[in-house]
Amino acid sequence: MSEERLAVMRNERIGFVFQSYNLIHRLNTVENLELPLIAQGVDPVERKDRAINMLSEVGLASKSLNRPAELSGGEQQRVAIARALATDPAIVLGDEPTGNLDSKTAAQILKIIVDVNKRLNTTFVLVTHNIEIASETHRRIILRDGLIEREERS
Repeated sequence: MSEERLAVMRNERIGFVFQSYNLIHRLNTVENLELPLIAQGVDPVERKDRAINMLSEVGLASKSLNRPAELSGGEQQRVAIARALATDPAIVLGDEPTGNLDSKTAAQILKIIVDVNKRLNTTFVLVTHNIEIASETHRRIILRDGLIEREERS
């Protein structure tokens, strides 16, 4: 595929959750969620509705006008998860989505991911070095030196 087609596919079919959240600090939470929807050409009214609904999904409807600096790390990660889900992707890729969080907040974020997986039937692929986080998933692929070492299911 061309670079342009790959970018369109990523925007339409894949959500991303990063360890460092990657929120735009001058935008509030709703505006951060609207960004991928703007790229998809979603109508402004529908964009705002979808953004607010996704914030509700992660328990942050009351923080819709807050900027990232006004949120805790866990809240920022929940906004990042909501942003990844706003486009209704087929799959969400998470790069150490709990890596910058304390263990209690990490457990809360994982609970949200598991809940969204069940309720919305959204597939999550998480990359983590945290055995406790990995053990909460129902399928694990263990890599060593870039090669699959083994697969586990629970």
